[in-house]
Amino acid sequence: MDGKLTDIQLNQNSDGTGTLSLPNEVSVQKPSASYWSIVWRRLKKNKMAMAGLLLLLTVTFAVIMAPVLAPFPVEEMNFAERLLPPDGKHLLGTDDFGRDIFSRLLFGGRVSLLMGLICVATASVIGVTIGVITGYYRKLDIFIMQVIDIMLALPSLLLAISIIAVLGPGLTNAMIAIVIAVIPIYVRIVRSSVLSVREKEYVEAVRALGIRDHIILFKHILPNILSPIIVLSTIQFGTVILAAAALSFLGLGAQPPTPEWGAMVYVGKGFLGQAWWMSLFPGLAIMLVVLGFNLLGDGLRDALDPKLK
Repeated sequence: MDGKLTDIQLNQNSDGTGTLSLPNEVSVQKPSASYWSIVWRRLKKNKMAMAGLLLLLTVTFAVIMAPVLAPFPVEEMNFAERLLPPDGKHLLGTDDFGRDIFSRLLFGGRVSLLMGLICVATASVIGVTIGVITGYYRKLDIFIMQVIDIMLALPSLLLAISIIAVLGPGLTNAMIAIVIAVIPIYVRIVRSSVLSVREKEYVEAVRALGIRDHIILFKHILPNILSPIIVLSTIQFGTVILAAAALSFLGLGAQPPTPEWGAMVYVGKGFLGQAWWMSLFPGLAIMLVVLGFNLLGDGLRDALDPKLK
């Protein structure tokens, strides 16, 4: 009946019998699409965001399938083929030990993407927790935010370098330093979001009913500040990968022979005159991944904007 519902009525006659009457058809309202379906539709209309998503999916698939796609073992050395330019056998050339650059690039992507995932996940959990507590409990706000403001006064990369200077170079210490440097950004964004949400009528209503604070935080406040957290995490993913590569390039992060993109650029800088491909292709990989996350983050920011219809 094309989305129409017929309302059937029973009319009782004088002799006790009844007849059915079919009045005018009543239109049925179809349920509205869910919030995330609307967000996805908005995101699909953004060509740049979809290009970034496609780029990230391609890179992720390649690094996951590295054992299948890599033509040579990642640590296989062949000094007879050292510093060979890109050709049919070695698609991206070889390094100073004769190792295949393409194979090392695929496995290096695993290290870089995993570092980004761990750092963003850890920083977001800690930062969101501190930000929610700081924004909701105003008595703690002044003490915690003084520390956060001091940390934000330093550039994130400089703060990470300072922490590594204390902990020492290495992949694990670089991840710890990056997490500590990123946490203040989450705290600042989440705190400002909580401050605006906690004054809403529905929060005041549940607070007046005597609902406990932890229930208010996790059921009424946190779900309503997910949008800025998602956008921030997407953009920070690319920033963290870039920071990890920068630390490795400075010799403070992943150490050779670990096939990490920043470490590969660091090793290749000594051979720019005779083997430019050693630094070029890892640098391009870093650029493409960071670009993909930035495009996707910008698209998510627009798609999650409540002002858009």
